[in-house]
Amino acid sequence: MTFTNLGLSQKVLDATVAAGFNTPTPIQLQAIPAANEGRDIVGIAQTGTGKTASFVLPMLTRLETGRARARMPRSLILEPTRELAAQVAQAFEQLGVNHKLNVALLIGGVSFDEQNRKLDRGADVLIATPGRLLDHFGRGRLLLSAVEILVIDEGDRMLDMGFIPDIEKICSTLPTNRQTMFYSATMPKEVQKLADKFLINPKRIEVGQVSSAATTIIQRLKFSPSDIKVKREVLRDLINVSGVKNAIIFCNRKRDVGILLKSLLKHGYNAGGLHGDMEQRDRTATLDAFRRGDIALLAASDVAARGLDIPDVSHIFNFDVPITPEDYVHRIGRTGRAGREGYAATLVTPSDMDAIRAIEKLCREKIEWIDGEPSPEALEEARGLGGRRGGRSRRGASSDKPERAGRERSASRGSGRERNGAAPRAERPERAEQPERAEAAPRAEKAERSETPRSSRRDRADAPARGERRERTPRAEPREQQAEAAPRNEPRAPREHNGRGRGNHGAPQPTPNTVVTSTDRMAPPHRERSRRREKEEPSVVGLGEHVPAFLMTPIRRTK
Repeated sequence: MTFTNLGLSQKVLDATVAAGFNTPTPIQLQAIPAANEGRDIVGIAQTGTGKTASFVLPMLTRLETGRARARMPRSLILEPTRELAAQVAQAFEQLGVNHKLNVALLIGGVSFDEQNRKLDRGADVLIATPGRLLDHFGRGRLLLSAVEILVIDEGDRMLDMGFIPDIEKICSTLPTNRQTMFYSATMPKEVQKLADKFLINPKRIEVGQVSSAATTIIQRLKFSPSDIKVKREVLRDLINVSGVKNAIIFCNRKRDVGILLKSLLKHGYNAGGLHGDMEQRDRTATLDAFRRGDIALLAASDVAARGLDIPDVSHIFNFDVPITPEDYVHRIGRTGRAGREGYAATLVTPSDMDAIRAIEKLCREKIEWIDGEPSPEALEEARGLGGRRGGRSRRGASSDKPERAGRERSASRGSGRERNGAAPRAERPERAEQPERAEAAPRAEKAERSETPRSSRRDRADAPARGERRERTPRAEPREQQAEAAPRNEPRAPREHNGRGRGNHGAPQPTPNTVVTSTDRMAPPHRERSRRREKEEPSVVGLGEHVPAFLMTPIRRTK
């Protein structure tokens, strides 16, 4: 069977020949004819079986007629990671060499402006991660009402990364008469529910044993003590004796990727690193260097475990046993692709034995040990050697008990207080002194009241309560000036300004129709000195001839 019998257009057939695709894989044989008929598809196959070409080739054939309008893509492909999205875009460039299709790639870590320009030109094929797609949609830069074909790739990985709610939101904005193709390496219940919700009478294509590794991959287990330094030595021994051309070394944590990379570089290996916290340009540059052969060893997290098509990876090393058995299948699937032979070795510490049994149960086969399976005595000895010296459990936590870790954290907090010069909480004397302070406070307040002048007390007594507005009260004038003052309801004659701003002493001046209270007659001594100075040097203060007219009008009070 060749591609000529699958109903593809001549342009697509010419592109497959130029790309070196001669014989279709089993999933391509079943998926391409169904896709050409417009049917919904559920494809289940292990990684490296040609799933990408099984939806790219029929999409190219269908999109030969018609053009996309601005901001309204004709087809949509959702990928869980940036690397997978970029890889699918490269597949369209390779297999769509005879087509003039606009392909837009929407992933994080790239400028919105460049992506907006591609959308404005009209995208026949839109490849995106769910988060960046919703960002563009929320900004009003994208309309999904013209999508004819939807592809959800790596459905189980979407579930693991928490993208299922985003996919449901995206699918609710798409036309109901679209064609949907759903691909996944495994099919847990949650993923099956998603497929049943958005696919109509799909054709189910299941190639090979579900959740099994390719038969061309040689799998081995290597026992190692838990001590992290000894474990790195075991890894270097494996690399040196395995005849490695190039290899991907997987760690469970991004932090451990950086530590392992430093160790490899220190010992003279040509290595690079790849994990999710890296900038997109650095991730792309590292992958390109690994594909070209500039980097022989790639220390990576599970971001490189799903769907990355690096054709000729000779070895896979699991420095950490994967957290789930399915991740093991995805990791070792980076080697032995397209019928090539591959080699995968996993370092196993005493705490990883249960995880290895779960992997063997999923793959339904027994994995051989290098140098034989460890005996119970060797397991106990390895636990004693490395359990308390930097050993890591399968989930990346310390191998010590949680209670001990809690005590160490408490001790570290206590030592931090001592370094800062503060006594521990139990040794501080402040709590014992609090009753004395409570009794001393009223005595101090009473003494303060006895030393306060009476005039100050009156001022506080006459002060308005919180929230009330204080009336502006004029400063008391000498009795001679009060006798000559104008009647209460008549305006005062304008005075000349002396050029000193608000007065000789900076106090606000009285306004018409204000009442002099008895409090002002009992002014403190500093006010008496001010009055004497004014009497000796009479000066006219206030607004002077600049008094507004409305202040000159007497105010009549109603009874």
